[in-house]
Amino acid sequence: MAGLNPRQLEAVRHTDSPLLVLAGAGSGKTRVITQKIAHLIDHLGMPPRHIRAVTFTNKAAREMRERVSQHMKASKTRGLAISTFHRLGLTILRRHPEPAGLRTGFSLLDAQDSEALLKEHIRGRTDADALSPAAVQHRISRWKNELIDPSRAMQLAEDDFETRLAGLYLDYERSLRAYNAVDFDDLILAPTRLFRAHPDRLEEWRGRIRYLLVDEYQDTNNAQYELVRQLTGERGAFTVVGDDDQSIYAWRGARPENLARLQTDYPTLKVIMLEQNYRSSARILALANTLIANNPHVFEKRLWSELGPGERPRVLRCQDEANEAERVASEILHLKFAEDTAFGDIAILFRGNHQARPFEKALREHNIPYFLSGGTSFFARTEVKDVMAYLRLLANPADDAAFLRIVNTPRREIGPTTLERLADHSRERGISLIAGCRDPGLAEHLNQRQRDRLGAFAQLIDEHRGQSVSDPMSGARALVERIQYSVWLRENASSQAVAERRYDNVNDLLEWLGKLHRGDFQDKALADMVSHLTLMDVLDRQEEDAGGDRVHLMTLHAAKGLEFPHVFLVGMEEELLPHRVSIEEDSIEEERRLAYVGITRARQALTFTLTRRRKRYGEWIPSEPSRFLGELPEEQLDWDGARSDNPEHRKARGLSHLHRLKGLLETD
Repeated sequence: MAGLNPRQLEAVRHTDSPLLVLAGAGSGKTRVITQKIAHLIDHLGMPPRHIRAVTFTNKAAREMRERVSQHMKASKTRGLAISTFHRLGLTILRRHPEPAGLRTGFSLLDAQDSEALLKEHIRGRTDADALSPAAVQHRISRWKNELIDPSRAMQLAEDDFETRLAGLYLDYERSLRAYNAVDFDDLILAPTRLFRAHPDRLEEWRGRIRYLLVDEYQDTNNAQYELVRQLTGERGAFTVVGDDDQSIYAWRGARPENLARLQTDYPTLKVIMLEQNYRSSARILALANTLIANNPHVFEKRLWSELGPGERPRVLRCQDEANEAERVASEILHLKFAEDTAFGDIAILFRGNHQARPFEKALREHNIPYFLSGGTSFFARTEVKDVMAYLRLLANPADDAAFLRIVNTPRREIGPTTLERLADHSRERGISLIAGCRDPGLAEHLNQRQRDRLGAFAQLIDEHRGQSVSDPMSGARALVERIQYSVWLRENASSQAVAERRYDNVNDLLEWLGKLHRGDFQDKALADMVSHLTLMDVLDRQEEDAGGDRVHLMTLHAAKGLEFPHVFLVGMEEELLPHRVSIEEDSIEEERRLAYVGITRARQALTFTLTRRRKRYGEWIPSEPSRFLGELPEEQLDWDGARSDNPEHRKARGLSHLHRLKGLLETD
């Protein structure tokens, strides 16, 4: 603990009461959590199996595990659990499925599966055109995050439309139960309901988790807050770490006020503030402090740094979005060739994904390598989702969403009319679709040829289920070969090379399944491995590693938790940052926190850009500078290069372009 500052040391050692650590950006919060785990084990003698640390992403959990392993030997941490909130919820449900209203081997639906299920319920309704499955799904998710069940949603409905949405919520929940499935939000909601209904199970888990550490606490929703409250009980053996100034996920249910609620629910709560920043220069922190001071605060804090004043942040006013992208590309070239800056040390941050296109174009034209966050994830690829659907159906025959995805992939000439009649019959009988394929009563609705095709598909799944139980990878591979999936890919791909790349993804998935079976899941059922892979998909979809020496392009939301020596915060205009919707809904405070997050990503140099006009719906519209720029002290900013855009700097930038051109000629 020699490298800890006094506040960090106090946070690590405090265990006498519940603890809230308000950790400002770059203040070393992860170090506090990992050192506290070591303190609990080494100095307080707490068995590692009774310590649980939770966060929000697989990436954050991996980093935390790596940091702990750097401090302690593996033998000392055996049994220590570090995971996401949702992994903890899945573990609880896997251990107690029946009390939670589930059966062993239940399925976990991702967002696409949930949306497809809602589409089935919306289809055929007289008001179908007025209902967006994605919007209904978002509303149901918000209800679940607020611990509101369908009956309560119905009571809270203020008009006919709200009543219809609540009715869809009820139908959706009935389908989940019929399919023996849960969605992503249920991984938090279902354990809270389980613990309310079964106090003995709650006591069992309180005995397992004797100390809880929670990272990014400002991002918790009501359901997560309740789960933490249940697990820690009145004694409140926990440390939660968060920063209300970095709460930027209200759109997905996060409630920064959960930090303040702790003081009410835990009167003995200790609050420790980490205000020393180890990331950014003093000038950058001064801007961040001034900006965020315009938001109301329950807890007042002010970041400071010993890293020196640093460069004066700059503001570049550009003609339009094309000129903005070109000027940023020029600045990047200057950093690369005049100052020997690695491309990977540079980030371009923006409010919305639509802003990326001109920057991608400019970077490509200047041969500047870049990585755009949020590309197609491994699990989002069609071929991977197809094979995952087969795996899900092998693990859980009641998974109707998986059935519907692959019953005609590869094509089996099973038409929509056949599936509609199968669904109606199965719903009437209260059985799954695959069970409906074998039901003798189906003869009342379908002819022999249609029943034969459905029966053949059901038999295919039945035959491979047995092999998949004993050897999941071999069983799955045999099924993929049996259906001639590689042939299907060749027939539907634009080229042989594309088909081969897609089949390589299938092989990667199957090999991953084999590694799981030989490793941590050696004694687990196929359903456990499938749930693990599905959860990896949901949590990792936005976390693909950039890799290589490339400029980072990403939204401000995606940048949270990251840091870069050089940051370009672009589009500093009204209706971009703050976003137009936030202006209309008077939710400026979260947009200000987003700008704060962007500023505090920068370590050495920060550049803001804005345009005089932007094209919207084919017309040029004058742009107005962001109010957030107006909230910053003008004397602390270098506006339009007033101080730095002198003849020497212009010459240096010209040499950067010359250097690039010379390099291209030498390459040719």
